[in-house]
Amino acid sequence: MQKPLSGFLLITFLFLGINLLAQDSADKDGREQDTVKLKKNCQPRDILELILKKPLLINQNEEKRFNIIVIPFLGYTPATGLQFGAGAAWTLKTSIGTNTKLSAGMLQAYYTTEKQLVVQFRTNIYTYRNLWFLQGDWRLYLFQQPTYGLGSSNQHFIPLPSDPPETRVDSNLNGKYAMKYNWFKFHEIFSRKLSPSLYAGLGYHLDYHFSIKDENLRSDSSFLYTTPHYSYCKKYEFNNNRYISSGISANFVYDTRDNIVNSYKGVYVNVNYRTNFTWLGSDENGSTLWSEFRTYVSLSKRLPRHLIAFWTYGSFQLSGKIPYLDLMSNAFDQMNSSGRGYEQGHWRGQDFAYGEVEYRFPISQCSQILGGVVFVNFTTASDRDQHVPLFGFVKPAGGIGLRIMVNKEDRTNISIDYAIADGSKGFYFQLQEIF
Repeated sequence: MQKPLSGFLLITFLFLGINLLAQDSADKDGREQDTVKLKKNCQPRDILELILKKPLLINQNEEKRFNIIVIPFLGYTPATGLQFGAGAAWTLKTSIGTNTKLSAGMLQAYYTTEKQLVVQFRTNIYTYRNLWFLQGDWRLYLFQQPTYGLGSSNQHFIPLPSDPPETRVDSNLNGKYAMKYNWFKFHEIFSRKLSPSLYAGLGYHLDYHFSIKDENLRSDSSFLYTTPHYSYCKKYEFNNNRYISSGISANFVYDTRDNIVNSYKGVYVNVNYRTNFTWLGSDENGSTLWSEFRTYVSLSKRLPRHLIAFWTYGSFQLSGKIPYLDLMSNAFDQMNSSGRGYEQGHWRGQDFAYGEVEYRFPISQCSQILGGVVFVNFTTASDRDQHVPLFGFVKPAGGIGLRIMVNKEDRTNISIDYAIADGSKGFYFQLQEIF
């Protein structure tokens, strides 16, 4: 019997164990291993101080300490091709002179050479004295993107037992099925402080996929050439042209990070239990569990940018029916950053687990404007209909990256990464840290 949640918890505890070992090593040896003796006049700076002698701030309100950075970008990922657009990253302290944590958000809009339009607005806000923690993720996608079916195995999709006898799969597609769809997403979570680092609350979640087109779906006089999306929709009684998921969630957050934008230390745990209800407008009832763990282990007191970061999360379908495009897949987390190296949406499943380790270090050790990263990650997904278990197949990737400090006060970085995976590679550009 498949036990995806147990497997994910095992991986989470493994990450936690590595974290504790690394922390112990850092406490004992980190300071002794620093080979660079920093000069007394070395002070952290950001890139605009170096170039223009002032930070790149469109608006800075000292009373509320609201900072916003707007920057155009040109990027590339395997799923989108070239990206042309702009992004705005902002940070905010809702109260000055208190222990209120830093809040952060981002608005980005871009168009791609694959004729995709993406607009996303995400927020993580702490209110006065951290009484409430608000998490938002709003998106509009006018999109086209292939699907490779469910699960992380290399086997190609085969017709389901529920498909008609005349169903076939086009072998010339090599397991890659072109799709077009539009997506409106509205997720908002309100969590109340229970203790200095622990929060609990409720959220509302709406996902509306419409104008869905399986471009490889066709029929001739004898056969129906199906796709993974079409067969899944027919088996679970979803309209394959549009569907709605609308539900509420119970949430728990534990957060001891020293900075929400770019953490040097601390732990972040996020657990979300979501249930979709037909009485809320959802096409079907269904429930999912999201569990996430991050931690940051400092390797040097004198160089706090020198650290190891750990990230793991899992998404599990617990009951009912979940639409195909609402099943978790890589790079559809809040920051769109998991699974660097693979096309966005390449791996998808009813159960999904992801893990990443990133080594972060300063390059310009005096000014600390430039930093670097080396990372490895793994992805695994299940396909219950094809009997592919979670952790039955694990897909690794890795790469290197450059970090450019654009706001030293809030530690806002420009992140530029290059990642390689099995049969795939890509450049990634992002404001703020990956996680």
